[in-house]
Amino acid sequence: MEEIRIQTKKVDYIVIGGGSGGIASANRAAERGASVLLFEPNQIGGTCVNVGCVPKKVMWQAANLILDEKLAPDYGFSEPAMTLNFDQFVANRSAYIDRIHTSYFNGLDHNGVIHLKQAATFVDGHTVESNGERYTASHILIATGSRPNRPDIVGGNLGITSEDFFSLTKLPKRITVVGSGYIATEFAGLLHLLGSDVTILSRHQSLLPTFDQIISENITAQYRDSVSLLTGDEAVSVNKANGALEIKTQSGRTVETDQIIWAIGRTPYTASLNLEKTNVQVDEAGAITVDKYQKTTADGIYAVGDVVNLKNLTPAAIAAGRRLSERLFNQQTDSYLDYSQIPTVVFTHPEIGSVGLTEAEAVHQFGAKQVRVYESNFTPMRDALSESSQKSHFKLVCAGADERVVGLHGIGEGMSELLQGFSVAIRMGATKQDFDQTVAIHPTQAEEFVTMRGGRAGKGS
Repeated sequence: MEEIRIQTKKVDYIVIGGGSGGIASANRAAERGASVLLFEPNQIGGTCVNVGCVPKKVMWQAANLILDEKLAPDYGFSEPAMTLNFDQFVANRSAYIDRIHTSYFNGLDHNGVIHLKQAATFVDGHTVESNGERYTASHILIATGSRPNRPDIVGGNLGITSEDFFSLTKLPKRITVVGSGYIATEFAGLLHLLGSDVTILSRHQSLLPTFDQIISENITAQYRDSVSLLTGDEAVSVNKANGALEIKTQSGRTVETDQIIWAIGRTPYTASLNLEKTNVQVDEAGAITVDKYQKTTADGIYAVGDVVNLKNLTPAAIAAGRRLSERLFNQQTDSYLDYSQIPTVVFTHPEIGSVGLTEAEAVHQFGAKQVRVYESNFTPMRDALSESSQKSHFKLVCAGADERVVGLHGIGEGMSELLQGFSVAIRMGATKQDFDQTVAIHPTQAEEFVTMRGGRAGKGS
């Protein structure tokens, strides 16, 4: 793409970072009449489009096809001879991402956003420098995202990160995923279905330890049946031996593997911005401190997305970026993103969905006597004719005398799709009675949330 030369060094809005949040805010500001300059030295679209949720979700869809194949004989179908051509899959995935890049550039061009494939660093609170040129604006947005962590151990460089994974052209025969969060859990599940021999090494006793107990306990139990799950342990060194990698763990284990994915968290990407030239404050992890309006501690500088480490989800970054631009350039003076009740999905098999408070959080906020919890489980119709004993699990967390639904959690097929509508209801203040009065759609997983009976008092962590 031909680089556009900026005609003036002063614009209304400078956006540093061309990921989901930066692009969304830049486009919305331009639509509201602002002159906008966007800096992004790497691929447009940031982590999500290039090395995150988009390519990962495509792989998850491929794993779904494998799962369908495994279930087909139980329905009377002859076993198909389906194999994955990984080279072709990677090529098709890359072509899909290229089309998204084109769509982004078309949108920026249509809105008149000037986009430069360059890095920018701060000179002062209203000025940035890039390739020897200086640009000023009354408003500057930092949307530089985050980077994956590597462990500071001997041989830590021998493993790859979740981002490096998407450069692989062959699936490893044996792979060890180190971590217990949603990135580790998703990668482990889809790689198992695609044919790799998967080991998870987690310092926690369960997967997804920050999620509600019903999710953490059940996904851990299901993974124990499909992958080698080593919990309560962590890597202390890695070395090469006989063409393989050997992980030495704190407990004295030796794990032999062909590849390692470090999924041990991410760090906000602020180190190269020269923030010391501004009054922008960061916390110990490098995350930028912001108020509810995305304002940093420096006047005229804002931040959205993973770089603020509030709710590291693409839709949250997009929503925050758009609201910020509406406030700055469309006189919506009280426009901001409420980070509570943002729905979250983990693309495991089966899927996980969560919105609002966990049971423990609700008890902490309202007190155990004010919390009532409803649970159910269900054998999904997809498995109705199979020998699988896998069940889906669902929970409603309610608070107060009117039993307002403050949390909804589920692990089961279709959670990614059914969660959206329930999230709208919860944000509008739906009560358990509202759920009860809703006629169920049968036979579906979703009906479990509107047919729950009984209930029990809430329990703390």
